[in-house]
Amino acid sequence: MSFYKWIPLLVLLLAGNTMLQAAPKFDTAEIETITGLKGAYDEGEGVFKVSSPRADIKVSVDQWMMFPFMGLTSWAAFAADPDSKKGGMVMGDIVLFQDEVNPVMSAALDSGLEVTALHNHFFYDDPHVYFMHIGGTGQFKPLAQGIRAIFDKIKEIRAASPQLATGFGDPSLPATSSITGKPIEDIFHGPGQAKDGMFKMVIGLTTKMPCGCIAGKAMGVNTWAAFAGTDDNAVVDGDFAVKESDLQHVLKSLRGAGINIVAIHSHMTQEEPRILFLHYWGRGPAKDLAYKVKAALSVE
Repeated sequence: MSFYKWIPLLVLLLAGNTMLQAAPKFDTAEIETITGLKGAYDEGEGVFKVSSPRADIKVSVDQWMMFPFMGLTSWAAFAADPDSKKGGMVMGDIVLFQDEVNPVMSAALDSGLEVTALHNHFFYDDPHVYFMHIGGTGQFKPLAQGIRAIFDKIKEIRAASPQLATGFGDPSLPATSSITGKPIEDIFHGPGQAKDGMFKMVIGLTTKMPCGCIAGKAMGVNTWAAFAGTDDNAVVDGDFAVKESDLQHVLKSLRGAGINIVAIHSHMTQEEPRILFLHYWGRGPAKDLAYKVKAALSVE
């Protein structure tokens, strides 16, 4: 038989082999079933991505009505580990409104996922939209269950409150602050700063910049907590500077204590060790808030 007669058969065999190589190394149907979301498989990268357009609430940016296609679609992408026994990983970006961010963050953390960033994508958006980046490694079933927990929490919030919240719901603060600083200093074991009845603690951290310079407390590499109101009815806001490896522990500590996270991002590039920053807001008696912040500092 002529060699050329074998060509069609060879093409079929090669095509079949390619199809076998391109097949997902994990159960994509199970991921769809667990998450409740439809997905698509990228053969080139071996990634299966599920997505959910955020179309339940209308969003305008600069007075123009946004479409989910323009950046209002939540997604989670799954990929296999080279060692199949280890399962794989998931990464994603979740579209959230302000009253959803912290309950959803807690749902993600409680499900074993990591929260790696929280920020905005737009200016002049109405209502304000935030984007929470998540990740995780392990077996695909619990990873998918974590993604499902996120979307279940969003549905739960919107079912209970179809209208977006306009605040955290805590009682208003007095116009004049009168925070007693000494108990807060005792909790943090250091001196603070007082101004107009408010009180602030600042705790420094250090990192090396590409120039070889050391950036520390005075350069903005610090955790701070500012208290206003009264001793019994206070607000605390501030910024946590954390090593990359400590971020998840600090988030879990703050969320477990009922402190709201309002941003997670970087302030620098190419520093060593890498430092991430998270901004927070809490309400309650001043001493209680101080203990909660101090507890999160102790897990770094």
